[in-house]
Amino acid sequence: MGAIVAIVGRPNVGKSTFFNRLIQRREAIVDAVSGVTRDRHYGKSDWNGREFSLIDTGGYVVGSDDIFEKEIDKQVELAIDEADAIIFMVDVEAGVTGMDEDVAKLLRRVEKPVFLAINKVDNAQREADAVEFYSLGLGEHYTLSSINGSGTGELLDALVKVLPEVVEEDDELPRFAVVGRPNAGKSSFINALIGEERYIVTDIAGTTRDSIDTKYNRFGFEFNLVDTAGIRRKAKVKEDLEFYSVMRSVRAIEHADVCILLLDATRGFDGQVQNIFWLAQRNNKGIVILVNKWDLVEKETNSVRDFEKKIKEAMEPFVDVPILFISVLNKQRIFKAIETAVEVYKNRSKKIVTRKLNEVMLPIIENRPPPAYKGKFVKIKFCTQLPTPYPQFAFFCNLPQYVREPYKRFLENKLRENYDFSGVPMTIFMRKK
Repeated sequence: MGAIVAIVGRPNVGKSTFFNRLIQRREAIVDAVSGVTRDRHYGKSDWNGREFSLIDTGGYVVGSDDIFEKEIDKQVELAIDEADAIIFMVDVEAGVTGMDEDVAKLLRRVEKPVFLAINKVDNAQREADAVEFYSLGLGEHYTLSSINGSGTGELLDALVKVLPEVVEEDDELPRFAVVGRPNAGKSSFINALIGEERYIVTDIAGTTRDSIDTKYNRFGFEFNLVDTAGIRRKAKVKEDLEFYSVMRSVRAIEHADVCILLLDATRGFDGQVQNIFWLAQRNNKGIVILVNKWDLVEKETNSVRDFEKKIKEAMEPFVDVPILFISVLNKQRIFKAIETAVEVYKNRSKKIVTRKLNEVMLPIIENRPPPAYKGKFVKIKFCTQLPTPYPQFAFFCNLPQYVREPYKRFLENKLRENYDFSGVPMTIFMRKK
C-alpha cells in the first residue's frame, strides 16, 4: 500500500520541475510511451527507502484567470480527498499572491500534513524574502530551488516521517478493484454481483462518491470488492475529467491485487481506458478486461474476435490478459468474470519450484540462446523465481548487460506458454552469475 503525496499551487511556481526531479531519480518513470498520464501527472518516487506516489495536480489548466480560480479549488480539493500529505508550492519571486491566500485558506482546514515549499530560493536575499510566507499561517515551511534541487532533501526528510506506515498484512483478503471510466457500468456490475442495491445507480457520471469495499464470498473464495469512486463531475472541461478519473483510480489500483477493468463496448478501448490499463500494468497488478454493454453492439460474424484483436493491439506487448464480453444489464457472464479474477489472483501469487523451472527453461534457452552482441556470447546458466508479491524471474548469466529487451520478451513469452500467468505482468532480470 503506497502513500500518496499531492503537489498543489498556482501555475508557474515550479511544481512540474519539482515533480520531475523527484520521479526521475527512479527507473519507474511513467514514460510518455506508456501513455499513463500524457502530461506526466503521476509517478512513483522514494526517499530513504520510503516509496510513495506523487501527483502533480497542476499543469492541466486551460483558460483565463477566473476559470483558473475554480480549477485550483478543484485541484486542492482532489488533493485533500486523495492524498496522505500535501506539498503546497509558492514562488518567492512573486511573493504572496491572492491565489496563494485562497489555497492556504483551504489547506488550513485540513487534518492532513501540509508542507509549504517556497520555491526559487537560491540566494541569501531570497531566503530573507521567504519570511513573508509566514503570513499564510501554515506552520512549517521549507525553502528550496526545484531547478538545482537545493533544499529538497530537508523537505523530503520531513515528508516521509509523516507518511502512513506501510502495513503488509498476510491474512488480509485479496482485493479486487473494479476500475474504468465513468459510466462504464462499474456500480451496476457490483450491484449485479451482490444482488442488492447497495449503490444507487443513476446515469449521471460520478454518482459514486468514494470507493466502497464489499466483502464478497463466491466459489468458496472470499475477497474484497472495491468500487472505485466515480468522480464528481463539477467541470464541463473534458480534459480534467479524464485526469480526475485516472487520479481516482490511482489509489484503488495501488491497493488492489487484481484490477477488473470494465469498459463500455460502444466506446471501445479508448485513451482513458488505456491509461487505466497501463496504470494497473505499471503497478504490476493482475488485470481482467470486461467489455460491458456487449448486448448493444451491432454483431457481425467475427465481431468478438475483431474487437479482441483491437484491444490486444493497443495493449502490446502485454497481451496475455483475459478479455470477457459481458452484459451487466442481462447478468451475462458476470460470475464468469469474478471466477476469472480469482484465477488471475492465483496466477499472480503462483510460485514455481526452481528445479522445475530450470528443467523447462534451460532447454528452450539452449535451443535459442541470446543473439551474440559485439561478438560476445551470452550463456544463461540458471534461473529462479524471486520471492516477491508478483512474478519476477532472475536469469543468471555471464554478460547480463548484453541481453536486450527482445530476448527478455522471448523468455517472458516462453514462461507464459509453459505456466499460466494470464492477466499478470511479470518482470525479468538478468543477473551476473
